[in-house]
Amino acid sequence: MASIYDLKPKFQNLLRPAVRALATAGVTPNQVTVTALLLSAATGALIAFFPTERWPLILLGPWLLVRMALNAIDGMLAREHGQKSPLGAILNELGDVAADSALYLPLALVPGFRPPLVVVAVLLAALTEIAGVVCVQIGASRRYDGPFGKSDRAFVFGVLGLLLGTGVPGGTWMSIVLGIMILLLALTVGNRAHRGLAELRDSSKNPSP
Repeated sequence: MASIYDLKPKFQNLLRPAVRALATAGVTPNQVTVTALLLSAATGALIAFFPTERWPLILLGPWLLVRMALNAIDGMLAREHGQKSPLGAILNELGDVAADSALYLPLALVPGFRPPLVVVAVLLAALTEIAGVVCVQIGASRRYDGPFGKSDRAFVFGVLGLLLGTGVPGGTWMSIVLGIMILLLALTVGNRAHRGLAELRDSSKNPSP
């Protein structure tokens, strides 16, 4: 299933000069990961402390774009500049889930969002990442299949924040959007599990020589 994640190679090509500069300067993937998490928590805190103000919501979209860049940068530093580590892998996976929760759960306090739908969406977002990681545990690769991965939900939440932040009134349409997101997130959990199992079956049928 198609996902914004499919655009990642082109995005990485744009970031590669910056990644080389950071590597030369001695910046590590773990530093980038922790920075992204802390700034995500700070952005979420602004939304939580000022739920009726527009400006924190307007900040959400630009920050999500920066966060996507930082998420790509930490991975490229690790893979392309020989900085992979077990700690980095743990920080990367836990940091993504923690940053998502810190950014999106405060939206439950914002007028226009139905709190139960926000909570369910955040829970399912975490489950999509768990499903991807569990595939490694059974011997398959880390799965990033869609239809609603990390980049997709960042895009939608960013647009929602921008709309509300610029004065578009909330209403039933917000609940409909969140309902669609929940459905797509549930499909993503199932799709990642299915693809992981299929990969495992294929490898058992065609073992490496």
